[in-house]
Amino acid sequence: MTAGRLVYSTNPEENRRCAKCGELVSQCACRQDEEIEGPVTGVLRIEKAGRGGKTVTVIDKLPANETFLANLTRKLKSACGSGGTHMIDGPAGRIEIQGDKRERIRDLLKKEGVRCKG
Repeated sequence: MTAGRLVYSTNPEENRRCAKCGELVSQCACRQDEEIEGPVTGVLRIEKAGRGGKTVTVIDKLPANETFLANLTRKLKSACGSGGTHMIDGPAGRIEIQGDKRERIRDLLKKEGVRCKG
């Protein structure tokens, strides 16, 4: 018999499931959100390549914290009146907002306490 996936257990602690992905807690691959320490610095830039000529404002090198990125993305999208998304690429997070919104984003990041380069 090989040790693999847990099928059944009478121990309730082993049967707990992750709220995000629904997997067993012992087998969950979700990133646990850690507290963000110190000042946050993001790199602001404009990208056009590979997007069919459309302009996208990118805030890169943010902390890889799902909650932080989701909240900041929601605020940026609302303030800019445009669409956008966030993603985690390895050790860093990234937010993309549609259009050239650098000035509005700089102002909002300053209010949120996020330093901005670029």
